[in-house]
Amino acid sequence: MLQTLRSKILFYLLLISMIGILFVSFFMQWGFEESFKSYLDRNRDKKVDRIITEIEKDFKKNGHFTSNPVFGLLHEHAMTDQLYFQLYDRFGQLQMDSSNIRGMLNSLGLTEPAPNEEEWHSATYTLRVDNKIIGKLVAIYPVGLIDDEYTFIQTIQLYIYAAVCLTILLAILFSMLFSKKLTSGLNKVSFAANELQKHNLNIRIPLSGLPTEVKHLAISFNNLAESLAKEEMLRKQFTGDLAHELRTPLATLRSQIEAYQDGIWEPTAHRLQASHEELMRLVRLVNELEKLLAAENPQIRLEKVELEAGSALQALWEMFLPLFKQKGVQLHIEEPEEELFFPADKDRFMQILSNIINNALKYTPEDKNVTISVLTEKEGYVGFKVEDEGSGMAEDDIPHIFERFYRGDKSRDRKTGGVGIGLSIVKALMDAHKGIIKVKSRLNKGTTMILWFPEED
Repeated sequence: MLQTLRSKILFYLLLISMIGILFVSFFMQWGFEESFKSYLDRNRDKKVDRIITEIEKDFKKNGHFTSNPVFGLLHEHAMTDQLYFQLYDRFGQLQMDSSNIRGMLNSLGLTEPAPNEEEWHSATYTLRVDNKIIGKLVAIYPVGLIDDEYTFIQTIQLYIYAAVCLTILLAILFSMLFSKKLTSGLNKVSFAANELQKHNLNIRIPLSGLPTEVKHLAISFNNLAESLAKEEMLRKQFTGDLAHELRTPLATLRSQIEAYQDGIWEPTAHRLQASHEELMRLVRLVNELEKLLAAENPQIRLEKVELEAGSALQALWEMFLPLFKQKGVQLHIEEPEEELFFPADKDRFMQILSNIINNALKYTPEDKNVTISVLTEKEGYVGFKVEDEGSGMAEDDIPHIFERFYRGDKSRDRKTGGVGIGLSIVKALMDAHKGIIKVKSRLNKGTTMILWFPEED
């Protein structure tokens, strides 16, 4: 019982609704009865005041008690309101009594017999004329409601009970509808999660008609499903690219070795050198994969030290200057005007910048320039900008350059000896440093890469 979310929501909604309905109906009934009784009391007091006024006015006019018109009023109230009066003079002698009308009406069957336990209340009022006591008036009336008053209260109670029953039915209906609507969204999320567990990566949750909170959950789920689908696509693409990268050198080595074995080729130094180059290509591929796996390891530990941006820039310039001179590409550095320190793993930092500068060197033709500079425009970060005048990239390729084996120009890395993993390593190591990479490139104009390292660990 109450195992599902819908049953719990339905139960508590109904519980709160029932408590609210019962409290409201109780206070409505109690408040109405009290207000009605107070109204009857005020109305009775007005009638008594009217009788007192008429008696005092009649006594003042005639000098004694007369039955006309006083007794007519007493008789009227006795017949219609069960309000009886006994009038006494100042000597205590009874002058008028309308209470005996009750017995006469009962004997004639014109009123219902009084219950045995019916309680009566009496109130005594002093009569005065010119500040002299002329007698007293005793008002006698039943405690509680009578006849039409009781019928009126019962009718009101019946309406209240009917309203309570109708409200309860509506509360049950709307609670069921609301709980179903609320949990239907969660059921959709649960179904989609089960489908995702079954490797149905195309499952998505429709967002229409969902509550805001559930819609946010559905959006997060859809984003997760899209991310997993993309990861699956990249995994398949990586497997295909890796097989392709291995197939070419392996096929070349196989044909060359078989040619040696069959005596078709003589193992000359030149041919052995060609075989060795294919073998080294395989070795480089395996080494790059090992570096990528190490960089993407979630448990990677960085040995961070305080590096000075200008000194790091100078070390990179001295490391790469001979390679740039050999190709005929100009390497320029723009050192910062002041010392800038930031925490980083020195070896990983050099690996990041080396991969970026190597890429700039590979794709920058002779007599062109590569510039390395330090940036400080981003608060809380130290940036390194590597700008080349190389072949650049198409705008559509920029979002994919950090994917494994991705090449916008499928033949470009083969000409330069790359395997398409270097920028994936850069992205993984920058993520480990909690850094940011920005790329700008124009085809046949050049590429600019900016790497931001946080100033605080």
